[in-house]
Amino acid sequence: MSFTFIDLFAGIGGIRRAFETAGGTCVFASEWDKYAADTYEANFGHRPAGDITQIEGSEIPKHDILTAGFPCQPFSIAGVTKHNALGNAHGFEHSTQGTLFFDVARIIAAKKPRVFLLENVKNLRSHERGRTFAVIMQTLREELGYYVPEPQVIDARVLVPQHRERIYIVGFRNKRDAERFGYPAIADQKPKLKNMLEKKVLDKYTLTDHLWQYLQNYAAKHKAKGNGFGFGLADLNGTTRTLSARYYKDGAEILIPQKEKNPRRLTPRECARLMGFPEEQQIVCSDTRAYKQFGNSVVVPVVTEIAKAIIEALSSRDQLSLSRKVASQIRFDEVAPAFALANATAVSAVLIKAP
Repeated sequence: MSFTFIDLFAGIGGIRRAFETAGGTCVFASEWDKYAADTYEANFGHRPAGDITQIEGSEIPKHDILTAGFPCQPFSIAGVTKHNALGNAHGFEHSTQGTLFFDVARIIAAKKPRVFLLENVKNLRSHERGRTFAVIMQTLREELGYYVPEPQVIDARVLVPQHRERIYIVGFRNKRDAERFGYPAIADQKPKLKNMLEKKVLDKYTLTDHLWQYLQNYAAKHKAKGNGFGFGLADLNGTTRTLSARYYKDGAEILIPQKEKNPRRLTPRECARLMGFPEEQQIVCSDTRAYKQFGNSVVVPVVTEIAKAIIEALSSRDQLSLSRKVASQIRFDEVAPAFALANATAVSAVLIKAP
């Protein structure tokens, strides 16, 4: 099935790679960060549009699927309460204005895609004691009128050697499409970190004696206080902690043990692999920016599985429509002529018998 999609809050194109793998064509992308846009352009051949808050819905092409890994920002719950108390009608323009989710909502309202896929951190559910999530779901279901199956948190560790839980929200304009959709049951591939490490790594990625001592002292101090803060020495036969956008600071959450040497950071290429990017992914910026870009991205194989499930739900409907169309044509092209022939035979018989 061929389809079109747009890539909002595009980052370096992780979601785009997934949906292209599923057979889609990207017709629009938006990313405000200059350096992420540089990486996106190097890998996909065109530069994304800038700040989505400055782009009108009318400027965005028609598309089948909207995708967005939007940042989580505080919602004005007090504003919603005030409008309720005054008895004023209000929609997402009031309840989400000032947040980046508002821009996702206004584009869905303007373009009415068949499907949307939204991605965010697992804690979106508990943000503001669950009120942020409640506003988002109310906006998508009640204000925008989409059928949204229960969102699902998926841990990427079944496909890549990284513990990374993210929440995915899929919504359909058509109820039957939503009923046909199911989040993929992804088999555990039991990936191992050691299988994605580079063979030769420059010395610059090894921690200095000063930084290594600092991290050990920091961990010991917090352990004494009963806190869990500290560095993460990775299990080469297992999975890592979550790669974050702050990895460039000291690499503390994922350190690779080395024989007779201090631990080292991951290289940017290893970060790309940890996020499921293919080897052809071009890294065109400094290590510091590359760490931030991969830490902010999605795990490509996970989104690919979700994309395939979405397309399967849509394809089922399209195939059903096609089958009905073909059946209709059969009735017209074959059944009707046969019926006409039978009538013609009967008329001939009557004429022959006539005196």
